[in-house]
Amino acid sequence: MKPLSVAVRSVVSVLLFACVPAANALTQDISAVFRPDPSKPNENTFLNTTPISGYCAEKPSECRATNMFSIRLPLTASAISDIQANHADPRQGAMFKVPANWRPIQVTHSGTGETETVEVRWSGLGSRQEFRIRDVMTLVGGGVDYLQAHRMLWVGLDWVYAPSPCRYSGTARASSMSYQFFWKTPSEGVCDKRAKYLIPAGNLMYTWLDFAYELRTPNPLKMSSGQYTGSLTYGIGPGQDLDFGDVMIPNDSALTLNFKLDVEHTLKVEVPPGGNRVELVPQEGWQSWLNSGRKPTRLFRDQRFYISASSRFKMALECQAISGNSCAVTDADSGHAVPVDVSVSLPEGLTDASGQPVSRRPLRRDGVGTELFQPGSYIDRRSGTLHFEIGSNNVEAMLDSGAKAYSGSVTVIWDSEV
Repeated sequence: MKPLSVAVRSVVSVLLFACVPAANALTQDISAVFRPDPSKPNENTFLNTTPISGYCAEKPSECRATNMFSIRLPLTASAISDIQANHADPRQGAMFKVPANWRPIQVTHSGTGETETVEVRWSGLGSRQEFRIRDVMTLVGGGVDYLQAHRMLWVGLDWVYAPSPCRYSGTARASSMSYQFFWKTPSEGVCDKRAKYLIPAGNLMYTWLDFAYELRTPNPLKMSSGQYTGSLTYGIGPGQDLDFGDVMIPNDSALTLNFKLDVEHTLKVEVPPGGNRVELVPQEGWQSWLNSGRKPTRLFRDQRFYISASSRFKMALECQAISGNSCAVTDADSGHAVPVDVSVSLPEGLTDASGQPVSRRPLRRDGVGTELFQPGSYIDRRSGTLHFEIGSNNVEAMLDSGAKAYSGSVTVIWDSEV
């Protein structure tokens, strides 16, 4: 008999669209990508691709250890009135309250409309305070160096020592006219530094803001290839999400974070050389039939393939010759046709929609029964099997027909557009 040929086609699509930032607000893009790494198949997480600046650029090992990222924002704030010595109300001095609790953001796929949830929290803040009218030694009456003056000016010493609930980070840089600091924010609350000396209006200013954050991202293995986008806007100012008190007034009233998550799935199928031509033979080969005269009970062939997959996919058949919901092979001279049963066994780690392993799952033209397969972790070039078989009744009909050869093409489709 002539060999039965099998074509393998995988279909992978990537959909992209752009996000337009909100107007009249300080905006910052947050980007992350999932791209499976064969060397780390169990690390099924997004990689934050947002350029780092500020604290984490200066302390990269500290940030890696706590999965924290930072961005230096061009957000400034200035004292619009005097900060009184020993003020009782934190809002009348230097204070910070940031959104340190987790907040959800819905991100949406442009092509499918699928939605997922990203979460973000502020895990730290930093800035540089500048004294514009008088240097810090003059503010405390002179007679000391600038390090002593910074410590004398505030309750609880200088700003390397974070007020509760903020936490010490170990970084600070001082001069006679400025003090750079960074505080960690494990929980939400007011962190205030109270002045022990009068600071005249216009003298104190923050020249930028270090925004440190943590992300929780969805499981990329359950997401479609393409780009997901969404936005979160924080109010800035007295009583808002980002609150510097009633004296230190910022130059922007809102901060919009634009999130962009790219999912770059892998779906690759490899068939060994010659594997696209499949010859169906009896269990003992044709020679056994010729020698014994016993008709074979079935014709079959198991064809190995190798699959790499990080995404959901479905499977189906396309046929040169059709037999119901499956494919057929035909005798070119008589036109006699018999159906070929095609099924698939997938490697460990790939399951169906109910989480069950896939063994000899029938493949059909309409795709029923193979609508969804999904990996539990990235599958890197693992072995699966396509099973081709002609049953005993049809084998007998083929032999009785007197035909010399049956042939046909079967296209097996792996499709990531689920």
